[in-house]
Amino acid sequence: MGRFLKRILFFILLNFLIMITIGIIVHFFHLDRRVMGTDRDGLMTLLSFAAIWGFAGSFISLALSRWIARTLMGIKLIDENTANGSARLVLETVKELAATGGIRMPQVGIFDHDAPNAFATGPTKNRSLVAVSTGLLGRMSNEEIRGVLGHEMSHIFNGDMVTMTLLQGVVNTFSIFFSYLLAFVITRALEGGREKQRGGRSFLFYFLSDLFRIVFMILGMIGIAAYSRWREYRADRGSAELLGPGPMVAALRKLQAIANNSEEKMPDSVKALLIFKERRGMSLFATHPPLERRIQALETGEIYSLSR
Repeated sequence: MGRFLKRILFFILLNFLIMITIGIIVHFFHLDRRVMGTDRDGLMTLLSFAAIWGFAGSFISLALSRWIARTLMGIKLIDENTANGSARLVLETVKELAATGGIRMPQVGIFDHDAPNAFATGPTKNRSLVAVSTGLLGRMSNEEIRGVLGHEMSHIFNGDMVTMTLLQGVVNTFSIFFSYLLAFVITRALEGGREKQRGGRSFLFYFLSDLFRIVFMILGMIGIAAYSRWREYRADRGSAELLGPGPMVAALRKLQAIANNSEEKMPDSVKALLIFKERRGMSLFATHPPLERRIQALETGEIYSLSR
């Protein structure tokens, strides 16, 4: 499995594992009994409980994001004293853009992967990381590399990592809240007073709450994906404003050419990385708009209306 795909899956898995761990603790100590009231106070307590539970996984993932990325992707930070060639270009471009945006210099690194990829992560604008793949450095011109770096730095300037974390926390919170609420209502309707006689929640309650939580989180991913597509347009716009539209358009065209020429020759684990290309039946869950659409938006100036 490709390292970039592993990183994406690891962040998703970490969020789920933290939520599951908290859920086990809640069930083991019967803390859920104290928050499942039927009156208004009980519902507010449940909502508060769901918010704490729901945001925990997202913020822990964000706080550890740089360390996780470096460890999982095998990122080697660029040494300013020894960097040369493309590595020097990456370092100097990030330094230039960081000064323009008025933020602290991010950590800058390279990871070994044949596919052209780059990403930015970090808990705050001043504690961020920008990483590019060896495939990107080997296949793109200096202008194209600068366009990609302008895009990634725009993600940092816009605070996209924190916003995505907050959005994931909201989805988690309401998934927990409504899954518990629906499970409580259905279980009570089906079992009546038997639940109280046993002095605890039934297997049906826990089964339904877990089932509804999964369903709601999948539905929530549609909203998160829609926001992600919008923020990609905004990052494209940011790159155009920082460096002019030329470098970003050139980079997108290069990605388009690489995807068209090599997708069928790639193993399945690498094909999954081509998130730039629209897939039928999965467009609602796509995190990036189609490359053709992004290029058109930059060339026509439509990017300014799409990224408002």
